[in-house]
Amino acid sequence: MTSERICSLLPSATEIVCVLGLTDRLVAVTHECDFPPEVLAKPRVTASAFDSAGMTSRQIDSAVRASLAQEATIYHLDRDLLEEVRPDLVLTQDLCEVCAVGPEEVQKVMRSLRVPPRMVSLEPTSLNEVLDSILLVGRLTGAEDVALKVVAALRDRLNKVRELVKGSEVVRVLTLEWTDPVFAGGHWLPEMVEVAGGHDVLGIAGRPSEQITWPSVLSSDPDVVIAMPCGFDLERSTLEMRRTTFPDEWYELRAVRSGRVYVVDGSAYFNRPGPRLVDGVEIVARILHSDCGLRTPPGSWMRYEAAADLMPLPS
Repeated sequence: MTSERICSLLPSATEIVCVLGLTDRLVAVTHECDFPPEVLAKPRVTASAFDSAGMTSRQIDSAVRASLAQEATIYHLDRDLLEEVRPDLVLTQDLCEVCAVGPEEVQKVMRSLRVPPRMVSLEPTSLNEVLDSILLVGRLTGAEDVALKVVAALRDRLNKVRELVKGSEVVRVLTLEWTDPVFAGGHWLPEMVEVAGGHDVLGIAGRPSEQITWPSVLSSDPDVVIAMPCGFDLERSTLEMRRTTFPDEWYELRAVRSGRVYVVDGSAYFNRPGPRLVDGVEIVARILHSDCGLRTPPGSWMRYEAAADLMPLPS
């Protein structure tokens, strides 16, 4: 049965639905769904348990841990609005407790509706699995032919990056998915770095992002550091880097001494397991191999020193 009324509980799932040309079928999204722009007008059925806008990375981390301990989730669902919009398909996840409404609350709320919708969990941990998610949504919505074309085009772009960096020196990269406390990127991020001609020195492909220590960062001594704090755009990523108290040894890292520390729009191109991860791969390739000739989206990345000069700390 083809789904006609879709509720997306993930920004990445929202992007997948839209790239398949099914924006009109979206009856509800989350408060974090912001791409493509037309979804901003859709009903929003989630809310955060706390307002992180004025918090530092350390304060956000503490609030997340407290909320998970007390409520097992950091988001809440609007049951009444869900009853009103009557979805027949809900796209959710059980991969990351920080990324979306917890699975227990999703199941409890959906089963309480007068007409419980079908629930499908998208849980990719690699680039191939992200592409498989696009194909799955295509099958669920009767848009399989479109999904096959979208995935083929994304695979072509990935293969083009591989060819462009083939034979280049492999660059040692540290991906920072959070800065205070410090986390190394996981899941698909090490693979993105590999496709772009690099090697992630601390991230483990297919595994969740993990908290690491400053001594491990210092001993890894990467050629390049890419800061991509989860859920933050370029400006907010730069702010959090500026707020971070780095140990003295940080300034001895070869990446820091050579001015090869970068900030990116993590929320758009790195943290969400959707089609724009391919843009992220192209961004990394451009950072690591500046002569590769790839074009990247405006405002998607900057050298940290330049970004910090443009975006001073708020007074």
